[in-house]
Amino acid sequence: MKKKMTLMGIFVAVLGLMMFSGCAEKKAVVTDSTAQQPAAVEPAKTDALTAAQAALQDINFDFDKSNIREDARQIMKANADFLIKNKDVNIIIEGHCDERGTAEYNMALGERRAQEAKKYLINLGVASARMKTVSYGEERPLDPASNEEAWAKNRRAHFAVVK
Repeated sequence: MKKKMTLMGIFVAVLGLMMFSGCAEKKAVVTDSTAQQPAAVEPAKTDALTAAQAALQDINFDFDKSNIREDARQIMKANADFLIKNKDVNIIIEGHCDERGTAEYNMALGERRAQEAKKYLINLGVASARMKTVSYGEERPLDPASNEEAWAKNRRAHFAVVK
């Protein structure tokens, strides 16, 4: 009888732990050794940062690809020109995917996309030290719908100005 009570207690404890523990939170993959910390920004700098953010345009990718498309090359050239003229602007290149595929696969694909965009900008003359990369995989969709139009928008590299 005592043995049955002990086994029942263990079973209830394990069941309770399973019910009250959640899934691990998905984390973005940051590839640079120094993580960016949010900083207080002076009002005058806010306008400049907003202008810089507006000048940089996202690029899109084909399904399951990380190479820079022909239509994205002009956007990348304009982004590089802006960054070369504004040497005080640093960026984080975010790699994004659509919802298809596993979370792990999409994190890796988002990382490849961000790295390809960074390499392209380096080849256009932007200093590597001014850029960091991060993958959000499928976790931050631009369009939450589940159709080809939304997926095409979500397969992107976003250029975020670092404050």
